[in-house]
Amino acid sequence: GPLGSDSDEMPSECISRRELEKGRISREEMETLSVFRSYEPGEPNCRIYVKNLAKHVQEKDLKYIFGRYVDFSSETQRIMFDIRLMKEGRMKGQAFIGLPNEKAAAKALKEANGYVLFGKPMVVQFARSARPKQDPKEGKRKC
Repeated sequence: GPLGSDSDEMPSECISRRELEKGRISREEMETLSVFRSYEPGEPNCRIYVKNLAKHVQEKDLKYIFGRYVDFSSETQRIMFDIRLMKEGRMKGQAFIGLPNEKAAAKALKEANGYVLFGKPMVVQFARSARPKQDPKEGKRKC
């Protein structure tokens, strides 16, 4: 359909599955790297946590990769897609990415874990804070 003023929301081009596969380090290589040594994907949910990011990485780079798990023709999915790249302090080189659903997050984790961006392989896990242990007093759950 015709794009309105928010056309910059639509990434013209997202990474292809082939590019992801080509740019990913092998399982053997992963085993030699300390960042992957104690790798645990974590509990599946709709948010992923990415670490070991090179200092040149920007939001647009993450959008280029993780945008492929989002249907940009759906407003709901566009709104759910949320990138928080940490640029300061101890959290530098880490990002939290909200995806439309658990299935998209699981696919992103499987395909992007170990993808080399600016010379550093990304470590992709499910975000831990996304699903707090249910507090009996609260009864509310966030995705």
